[in-house]
Amino acid sequence: MTTEDNQTNQSATKAAAKELFMGTVRELVWAYQAFRSYSDAQIRQMGLTSSQFDVISTLGNTPGMTFHKLAEKTLTTKGELTGIIDRLEKKGLVRREVPKEDRRSFLAVLTPEGEKVFAETFPAHIAYLKERFALLEPEDLPQIEAALVKLRSIFEKVPI
Repeated sequence: MTTEDNQTNQSATKAAAKELFMGTVRELVWAYQAFRSYSDAQIRQMGLTSSQFDVISTLGNTPGMTFHKLAEKTLTTKGELTGIIDRLEKKGLVRREVPKEDRRSFLAVLTPEGEKVFAETFPAHIAYLKERFALLEPEDLPQIEAALVKLRSIFEKVPI
């Protein structure tokens, strides 16, 4: 690489770092990391991982879901979901069922013990999160949600 190429790269790097949206990106990442750290701390105290809690919370109050639908709702891949379901099965919280209408797929269904864990952990975790969200003004929530929806929409289904 020539000195001129190196200077051009350094100039481009400095310009990229000064993009107006970079502050937003940093705050978004920091907000997510702070939320995840706060949330995960309590979930671990309940003996679950955040992914396990997400699956149990999603399956709660349902008759079960196909792995495909569950993967969409929990934002995990089917491959990741299989491992999560395996571990929840070993804990006796979830079982696999083959639906009569489609014998090629599986349903993930909470066991009675899984329903009990859902009934205990879900309201407790929502109350835990509510302590922090209560620090916001109620009128802030729709504005924050709208901004996040708008941000998500510009990244969804972008052709690569």
